[in-house]
Amino acid sequence: MTPYSLAFYVDVVTTGSLLGVGPADSPDRVTEALGSSFAENSFGKGSMFRDYGLAEFSWERTSGSAPWTGLHVTLQVHRLAYRDPHVVNDALRARYGRFAHRLRFDTLRRLLERRGVPLGEIPEYPCNAPYFRTFWQPDSRVAVTVIGAHGENSTPDNLRVGDVYSIRAPMTPEEVTALRARAG
Repeated sequence: MTPYSLAFYVDVVTTGSLLGVGPADSPDRVTEALGSSFAENSFGKGSMFRDYGLAEFSWERTSGSAPWTGLHVTLQVHRLAYRDPHVVNDALRARYGRFAHRLRFDTLRRLLERRGVPLGEIPEYPCNAPYFRTFWQPDSRVAVTVIGAHGENSTPDNLRVGDVYSIRAPMTPEEVTALRARAG
């Protein structure tokens, strides 16, 4: 993996944003940063998400005339393993260069720890454990989901244990508390 693509992941986990845009930004602001090459899905007039390949942004609104409110951004890191050159959009490639087909969690975690950005593990939903493990950065409210084990129909065949599956922002402290309470 090139140092620049690693810098991208470190930036996202540290700030909760990519190329200066985050979950709270409007669709227009995200388009300014990432460009107009995306797939858009709407569910009625109340919710929408845009798929930029590696990154997905989601919004909701109370009516067709109300402004969009950002919900979350998710990096679908597992998509890189399919080796589709279109997964990383032009804006990300221009800034960070080539992206490797996998992101090893131990490498990401080590780089974050060197910067003083800790990740703590939070319990996974019972149906997802032990196949996935989730780690949380409380300051940026970012969650990193990692392949924890392989099992029948549980994880993509093209990922290894220890590969990052996705990165999501925000994960609120309330969500973390609920997950911890559910796990007992």
